[in-house]
Amino acid sequence: MADLNTFLLPIDHHEIQAFGHLEFIAKQVVEGFITGLHKSPFHGFSVEFAEHRIYNPGEATKHIDWKLYARSEKLFVKRYEEETNLRCQLVLDSSSSMYFPDLDPEKPEALNKIKFSVYCASAIMLMLKKQRDGVGISVFSEDLDLHTSCKSNNVHHKTLYHELEKLLKAPKEDKKTATVKALHQIAESVHKRSLIIIFSDMMDNSDQQDELFSALQHLRHNKHEIVLFHVVDKDKELDFEFENRPYRFIDSESGEEVKVHPQEVKQAYIDAISAHKANLKLRCGQFNIDYVEADINQGFKQVLLPYLVKRQKMF
Repeated sequence: MADLNTFLLPIDHHEIQAFGHLEFIAKQVVEGFITGLHKSPFHGFSVEFAEHRIYNPGEATKHIDWKLYARSEKLFVKRYEEETNLRCQLVLDSSSSMYFPDLDPEKPEALNKIKFSVYCASAIMLMLKKQRDGVGISVFSEDLDLHTSCKSNNVHHKTLYHELEKLLKAPKEDKKTATVKALHQIAESVHKRSLIIIFSDMMDNSDQQDELFSALQHLRHNKHEIVLFHVVDKDKELDFEFENRPYRFIDSESGEEVKVHPQEVKQAYIDAISAHKANLKLRCGQFNIDYVEADINQGFKQVLLPYLVKRQKMF
């Protein structure tokens, strides 16, 4: 497969700021991604295809797209918004740790974990909209702050974009992560079989690991398909790449501070974080949850391609 990074369109951030809408960003991301797909095994995929379905003999003919028949000599029925193929619940962690690293106002192209997650979620929403699929969002930190049902109409999508934009404009200070409680609430709230996509750094309290995995398992209750995008700044959070000088590290969720030289703790830190990630991947595999490490420094294709693969597997 060709490297899709080659085909992603550059985002003009000045144009985005002038336009003022998250939809514009999503469109740029998706258009670049779809261009790349033509060089991949998904050749021929189009986000427009789901507007029609093949006509089944014996059905009423009033919804047949005769113009399409004239071009293709094949019978297709127009699919309307209420004829949703898929229900997708986008779940975003908005706790304080998701706002790492701090962004430089002079560098609008820079991403932190929440900005990366919002952009990815918006791009997936656009793809869902074009395919007439239903989408809802859930946002959590210490509580389940927002939970919407899945719909596919334009008014609903405008509302969701507005809610996502709020996450970019209002960073939360000292907001801890209550992943366990939120995932249980979402599992109880999403009744129909859905694709549930989670964006989180999974920085929950380390002594709650068993409860966290139980909550992930709960999401499988109604045969939901789950994709967990483990959103990280790989250089800093996994590889612990800091300059060779003393630092003051601050816990963004509790405010606790520690002064330390990175080289003195680097190996112990890497061992601990690697064990945590390995355990998370293992448990996700046991529960048939797709685990994807999403490095904010590696572009959007690492998120959009797994979404597309999962969607195709569901049908």
